[in-house]
Amino acid sequence: MSEHLLVFPDRDVAEQVASELADEGFTEVRVVREALAGEDDSESHEWAVHVVETNIADETGPVEQGLRDRFATLVEEHDGWYDPDPQTRR
Repeated sequence: MSEHLLVFPDRDVAEQVASELADEGFTEVRVVREALAGEDDSESHEWAVHVVETNIADETGPVEQGLRDRFATLVEEHDGWYDPDPQTRR
């Protein structure tokens, strides 16, 4: 299984990216609101696209690396940031 978190400052961008990835057939794609660490006010939130792909067996293989490279480029294009291992944030 492969899990990724793509974070964007704008909800519309997050929803657009999520729609495109869902159309491509990823196992699970959802938009979530992401609070910044230590921030309570509603302006201190970003929008994240959580992507899960269950068809990746080797998380160290070339397919996984290709996804990481692609997602890193995608968030860079939209002034976001990329967490290639969101499981460690929990």
